[in-house]
Amino acid sequence: MGVISRIREDIQSIYHRDPAARSALEILLNYPGMHAIWMHRVSHKLWMAKFYFLARCLSTFARWATGVEIHPGAVIGRRFFIDHGMGVVIGETAEIGDDCTLYHGVTLGGTTWKAGKRHPTLGNNVVIGAGAKVLGPITMHDGARVGSNSVVVKDVPKDTTVVGIPGRAVTVATVQSKEKSERRNAMAKKYGFDAYAVSPDNPDPVANAIGQMLDHMHLMDSKVAELCQAIQGMGGAVCTERLPQLDVGDFCEAELAAAEKRQQALDAFDPEI
Repeated sequence: MGVISRIREDIQSIYHRDPAARSALEILLNYPGMHAIWMHRVSHKLWMAKFYFLARCLSTFARWATGVEIHPGAVIGRRFFIDHGMGVVIGETAEIGDDCTLYHGVTLGGTTWKAGKRHPTLGNNVVIGAGAKVLGPITMHDGARVGSNSVVVKDVPKDTTVVGIPGRAVTVATVQSKEKSERRNAMAKKYGFDAYAVSPDNPDPVANAIGQMLDHMHLMDSKVAELCQAIQGMGGAVCTERLPQLDVGDFCEAELAAAEKRQQALDAFDPEI
């Protein structure tokens, strides 16, 4: 495939993946991630021809011009797209398949100083979210996804989503009981907790763990209430006092008081002394 045909293919791939793209001219002039890839193709050819110094110089210039650092030795497939670009680092022995997408702040790095294969291998159609780190000679198979700010140090199976630190595979339930979702929201409000992180469609494993904790607390409350009723029915005097309520406002008032003290200290400061 010729250079012009390859550039046209790159532009078309951006149209499919970035709704902000309006014209070919805009992509040619204003997509630094694409500029970095084009310069890498030249530096990679120099690297393969053993012009190592020239290849590294071009790579360094590309980093200065685009904010994207791609080692000339990295192998990159077709229709690769770096969205926004700034802060992306791709190591020397990294291998990237076709139709992959990286967002800003992504690192394909190594975990050892030993020579040889030390950077990740990405299959086709892999997507890595902003700020994610994929480290070591691991393999992300076709269709793998990595959530933003995750750290992945193990192989990722095909069509699997990984999130968290360290990265863990998640599965999103397609159907969830409405009653269960409403119960979690009610429990969250009862304990003064914002239920934003326990959304039923949130694949974050930490959010899922919090949701399970709320389910457990709800079950324990129900069991304790039943036990208290049974004992009271036998004449026992238990569970006569209500549990203390958490008031988030108390924490807010304490923070406001601390902020007021800091402001008073700043007002009392005289820079001319």
